[in-house]
Amino acid sequence: MLLTAALALTATGLRAQEVTEPGSGVKFAAHDNDMSLLGVGLRTKTFLKVKVYAIGLYVADSALTGPLAAYKSQPTAPALYRTLVEGDFPKEVRLRFVRDLSAGQIQEAMREALAQADKARVDQFVSYFPAIHSGDECRLRWAQGGSLETVMAGQAKAAIADKAFAQALFGVWLGPKPTQDDVKAALVARAKELLK
Repeated sequence: MLLTAALALTATGLRAQEVTEPGSGVKFAAHDNDMSLLGVGLRTKTFLKVKVYAIGLYVADSALTGPLAAYKSQPTAPALYRTLVEGDFPKEVRLRFVRDLSAGQIQEAMREALAQADKARVDQFVSYFPAIHSGDECRLRWAQGGSLETVMAGQAKAAIADKAFAQALFGVWLGPKPTQDDVKAALVARAKELLK
């Protein structure tokens, strides 16, 4: 009886540690190892607002008390977004797809979003995307000091050691001309709460 109650409390506690993206119902852990979820959003396409993926932005806890802390009173300042794109601290974007996409569809969308980036790097990066199935997850992580790590549907891909390319990639969602303005704002929705 006591064990059942303890397990129920643990399960309740775990649910409370999730953040749900409201448009898709996709859940993201509020904290994962040494990273915290800064916000979640929903990428849609076309005027019909077809749901493509839920997105979560994680940053290192050390960044919340370090380079990002200066923005606690200005959680939507352009400088915060610039620091998120350019800062050399661990950060990760998680894409959780809510529809099926052909390899051509996802690769074309990534090429379009990264049109200004180095073509050879873009070619390498888009090759990481096969046909996508609803429920697949893609993790794009900047490892401090050096490389962009990609894990697509559980399979690690070759790291890309190019800071400029990583900045272009994070800029897709957080840069001055993001793919979707409401996603950019949503990805820092928890900043005021988390910044120390």
